[in-house]
Amino acid sequence: MILAEALVERVLARWRERDVFAESLRRREGAERWVFWEGPPTAHGRPGVPHVLSRVFKDIFPRFKTMQGFYVERKGGWDCHGLPVEIAVERELGFTTKADVEAYGIAEFNAKCRESVFTFLEEWDALTQRIGFWVDLEGAYRTLDASYIESVWWALKQMADQGLLYEGNRVVPYCPRDGTALSSHEVALGYQDIVDLSVYARLPVAEDGGPVQRGDELLVWTTTPWTLPSNAAVAVHPELTYVRAKTGVLDAPVILAEALVERVLGEGVQVLDRFPGAALDGVRYEPPFAFIAADAYGERGHTVLLADFVTAQDGTGLVHTAIAFGEDDFQLGRRYGLAVVNPVRGDGTFDERIGKYAGRGVRDANEDLVEDLRRRGRLLRAEPFEHAYPHCWRCGTPLIYYAKPSWYLATTRLRDDLVAANEQVQWHPEHIKHGRFGDWLANNVDWALSRERYWGTPLPVWRCDEGHVTVIGSFAELEERSGVRLEDPHRPFVDEVKFPCPQCRRTATRVPEVIDVWFDSGAMPFAEYHAPFENEEHARARRPADFVCEALDQTRGWFYSLHAISVLLRREPAYRHVVCLGLITDAEGQKMSKSKGNVVVPWEVLDRFGADAFRWYLFTAKQPWDGYRFSLEAIGEGVRLFLRQLWNVYAFWARYAALGEQGDGGETDLDRWIRSRTAATVTQVTERLEAYDATSGGREITELVDDLSNWYVRRSRRRFWEGDASALRTLRETLATVARLLAPFTPFVADEIYEGVDGRLDSVHLCDWPGEDPAHPHDRDLEAAMAAAREAVRLGHAARAQARIKVRQPLHEAVLVSRGVEREGLERLAEVVREELNVRRLRFVDEADELGSYEIKPNFRALGPRFGRAMPQVAAAVAALDPAHVTSALRAGRSVGLLVDGHDHELGPQDLLLALRPLEGYGLEREGSHAVALDLALDDDLRREGLAREVVHAVQNARKEAGFAVEDRIALTLGGDPELLAAARAHEPYVSGETLAVELGFDG
Repeated sequence: MILAEALVERVLARWRERDVFAESLRRREGAERWVFWEGPPTAHGRPGVPHVLSRVFKDIFPRFKTMQGFYVERKGGWDCHGLPVEIAVERELGFTTKADVEAYGIAEFNAKCRESVFTFLEEWDALTQRIGFWVDLEGAYRTLDASYIESVWWALKQMADQGLLYEGNRVVPYCPRDGTALSSHEVALGYQDIVDLSVYARLPVAEDGGPVQRGDELLVWTTTPWTLPSNAAVAVHPELTYVRAKTGVLDAPVILAEALVERVLGEGVQVLDRFPGAALDGVRYEPPFAFIAADAYGERGHTVLLADFVTAQDGTGLVHTAIAFGEDDFQLGRRYGLAVVNPVRGDGTFDERIGKYAGRGVRDANEDLVEDLRRRGRLLRAEPFEHAYPHCWRCGTPLIYYAKPSWYLATTRLRDDLVAANEQVQWHPEHIKHGRFGDWLANNVDWALSRERYWGTPLPVWRCDEGHVTVIGSFAELEERSGVRLEDPHRPFVDEVKFPCPQCRRTATRVPEVIDVWFDSGAMPFAEYHAPFENEEHARARRPADFVCEALDQTRGWFYSLHAISVLLRREPAYRHVVCLGLITDAEGQKMSKSKGNVVVPWEVLDRFGADAFRWYLFTAKQPWDGYRFSLEAIGEGVRLFLRQLWNVYAFWARYAALGEQGDGGETDLDRWIRSRTAATVTQVTERLEAYDATSGGREITELVDDLSNWYVRRSRRRFWEGDASALRTLRETLATVARLLAPFTPFVADEIYEGVDGRLDSVHLCDWPGEDPAHPHDRDLEAAMAAAREAVRLGHAARAQARIKVRQPLHEAVLVSRGVEREGLERLAEVVREELNVRRLRFVDEADELGSYEIKPNFRALGPRFGRAMPQVAAAVAALDPAHVTSALRAGRSVGLLVDGHDHELGPQDLLLALRPLEGYGLEREGSHAVALDLALDDDLRREGLAREVVHAVQNARKEAGFAVEDRIALTLGGDPELLAAARAHEPYVSGETLAVELGFDG
């Protein structure tokens, strides 16, 4: 194959010169739309192998649909806001906290963010071009543009008008490093396995009450020791059975769930009393730490509360409750009227209320807090506990759950609509629909929308001192209310805009938050066109999308945000088809990371193998949602087994096409067969791509190219040597169809082949997708006959190999077992089979029995358990059976009777092994109902012909080594072994013809 790099550069230059991408769109203007949406990547980091995966899958189906006649707009996009950009700028400036940013200046910081957004844009553009991903990057949408932000404001205003936007004080996942809350779908992106301390704390009962006495100890369990200084209450389940128990390890009786006694305290525990959890309601106890007094929480502070969420699955059955740091805790506190006391600052450190721990990171204090408990006799035990814990998906900091005011979208109010809309979506793979995504929707929580950050779309909410809220839906509305024309809607400029409150005329000021970047990206179906302010009709015509594609984790990212926004705005699905892509790991299944040194740079793969090989691997190695163990060797295999094979066929055609047609022997069965195979492949590939199954579609093309190379071309070589017009035409037209089939898969080599074999249009990517050809229909009978012929050839070659006789050595006869329609097909193709097997004649028989005799043996695996010690008698009885009778009976579906130890037994086909012993002098190969026998006897005539073929083979190799072209005539002189020379003389016309020798002399 020609150098991949040279091919790609040549094709890219041709596309640029002929403006092929734009022309492919122009040709489909006015046609039915097929809508593709580009999920916006961020250009502040370098693209990697996973980005190649997503971009080639985003490319293949739009190319396919364009060739089918649809108009497929491909507008690119860039995700420009959010923490990834902020964190990169903070590192550049040496910042570690939000205070650093605010001291530097929000305007200056955001200016830096804007500058950094497109740091690697040129590399992204170059990679996009190099891998053949056709997308409009010149007109790409950018989430930082004012027009885009205005459309996002409009959407939020629509949701606010429906009562879906609200501010709530609740526990949210919170990143202390970034100082902002995260949404539930962001949390799902960042789980990591870590080891924390599992702590069993002892809380003394403060006064007698119910079944417990002062001095008894409540046993509570937690894996977040840092929340113990904020303990507000202990929760128990009202219907669980609890015990007051005594153990030799502890002085005082302890209280815990009965079901957990042995797990927590071990054996030898004395149960003093049993009672339901409800009996503990209101019991007062001493908290694990005295930093916060009970009355700070209210009347029920540091008492036992009743809660249905408590279980006896783990822990002690008594749940440490910190109102500010857990959603269940928060709701329980609200029910009992407990005040929310939060002694943790926004940067994740304790405040001054926690005494000597003030200023320390909460998680950093875990071990010291546990040691403090141990020193004061408040610890039963502490041990390592490994669990999956949520981390910030952007900066990697462990999250904390933190009570704070945030703005939410009430997605739970539309949970049924979210689930119903999903029923209209086709997921690939299908199990995602009711699995990962369906479960996510069914368990949906309100969308935590606001972020306490800087570089993002500002939340368009203004509030006055009276608490009246105004949501702004456009820049014009803001200008009308404030008199300020906003040129840049980002912070801090938008923060400076104030206006009189529409309700009380007091000054309304914007709340400081920006919004979740996932809302930005999920708004792209309308915001990319600045709808509804302009292009509304165009945006409406482009929804829902026919196809979106991203990695599997986007079920809780972009796929969810698209779906949720569409349902919240219009109660309809955002898209029709979703292709989910799996994770790419290294060859050992390890996640790629710089620290492990196993990251693959896409440019290295492209430089070594070319874009088509990279694409072919990603399309055909396996179904994309199953994930990949990335292998350079596998990419190389794809080059060797497919691309090089395809290119060699094309080069073969080009070589003989250049020599011109020398005559026309007419269309043969082989021509009709390869055309039929091509027609069948067109149907199969079309069906697979329609079903978003590029993997199976690519593998169908692989099989066709293999048939084309290893059967059609190989069987037709003589016709090409002779310049047969029908052979040249058939191969050219087949290659043209293969090029069109491959165009969405491997756009460069497909275009190069099309340019050579057809070229009537400026590119294969301007062609229509191949369809049914009435002149060359799918001939199933011919394909079945050819399949039988190839099977006979395979068996015949296997018989030769077993007998160690080369294919170049002619034999007298091959005998084939065949009958009915299959025999008719084989007889039609008898000459093909005879030539391939290199035999003088073919003979057909109805049954394999005619090729030898059967030998019958007992199947010991089946009969051993049945007969046990009697197996020697069974084996002797089977040896005495008439093989012909047994074979006939089993073939007719009857059983065979056997007398063993005076008892009759019936044996079926599973009990007996039939081995066909070939006739004397024949080699035999059998598989299922097919069998081929070769007459192995050689006479002098056959030997001489075989030697003559060896001479031709040696000469052809010499021609090749000498650099002769296939059409070059030669003068040939043979010398050497007398027997070989005699064979060459006996077959002089054959030797001269095969070697293109115009003169043939003998030296000896």
